Amino acid sequence: MTISHLLQSQMSVGVASARSQVCLKRLLDEPQEHSLKCKRPYLAPPPLTPSLSPCLRPRGPASQPTHSQSQSRIGPYFLVEPCEGVETYWAVHTHTQQRYTCKVLPLRGYQEHLAPYAQLGHHDNVCVPSDVVIGQDSVYVFKPGHHGDMHAYVRSRKRLDEEEAGLLFAQMLNAVTHCHRHGVVLRDLKLRKFTFTDRHRTRLALQSLDDAVLLPDANADALTDRHGCPAYVGPELLSGGKASYSGRAADIWSLGVSLYTMLIGRYPFQDTQPAALFAKIRRGTFSLPDWLSPRAKCLIGCMLRKSPAERLQASELLMHPWLTHLEPANHVPSSERVQELRLKTRLRRSSVAGGVSPALQQSTVSESGVRGHQRSEVTARLRPVT
Repeated sequence: MTISHLLQSQMSVGVASARSQVCLKRLLDEPQEHSLKCKRPYLAPPPLTPSLSPCLRPRGPASQPTHSQSQSRIGPYFLVEPCEGVETYWAVHTHTQQRYTCKVLPLRGYQEHLAPYAQLGHHDNVCVPSDVVIGQDSVYVFKPGHHGDMHAYVRSRKRLDEEEAGLLFAQMLNAVTHCHRHGVVLRDLKLRKFTFTDRHRTRLALQSLDDAVLLPDANADALTDRHGCPAYVGPELLSGGKASYSGRAADIWSLGVSLYTMLIGRYPFQDTQPAALFAKIRRGTFSLPDWLSPRAKCLIGCMLRKSPAERLQASELLMHPWLTHLEPANHVPSSERVQELRLKTRLRRSSVAGGVSPALQQSTVSESGVRGHQRSEVTARLRPVT
């Protein structure tokens, strides 16, 4: 469903034409489960695609898929059960017993799905396919298994301590910065897209580039189509007509919603009715609790600006004092340190009577400024002197 179609019919579902280059998705951020239908694969491997790196070049399954009630054999992998996402499954390698995720794609046009990964190359905070198996009607894209996503983690923790949130958010920001530098706009950016790559849940990676757009010109990021989860979309996407908007600035707004949710434990703009939710987003007014540090408030405000031109760029956000005073922006924290931070947080919260956090004392923040700082002032402070 597109944002514009949701604005017209509220809860109706829009369907893109079959010739659309990008597969439109449901706006509601809910997982869907579909039963897997394995088709007879090609026994001979397909020709290599010169534009793709070796790990992204597909190969044919080694044998015919076998069927059972709970498992399907695809090459050297067993698909064991669905996981969150459309046509996504947990898989196990038959020889190594390593766990993977498997994305099932139509055979026609699967190269477009893999193109952003080839454009980006390797990055510690971006999860790339490790294997691609091609069948008769479908293509199976395998990625290393993960240990849960940020959405589920924040939901289980209610909210995160500032220091832990900073260590995790820096990794999210590193991934987005890498994408923007290489001409990739993510569009449907949200907490659920980031997953933990280690069992201690200290290292994050951008799991999916679904809905990402490759910019023909890296210096021009104007987009016209509107995609995303309602809670994460910026106000410029909710304007009527087909006016263009900055794809990178829209990603920054979504990052602001993500950080707000990590620290506060709820979305900055909430409502059960789409029309009311979009009205709140258009106003661009949200509240912050008094117990949040001034630096955290400033960083959130640098992203949740109603005017896209006033939002800091991803590379500028990496230099914000809230991040630099914790750790270098590209540093991956040790498992021991993050676990220590989580223990301290639990001890602090247990000291509150009844284990319930104090009531939030709200302070209203508008898009015109955060603590009196304009975008130009903040940018001037963050940029190094030359």
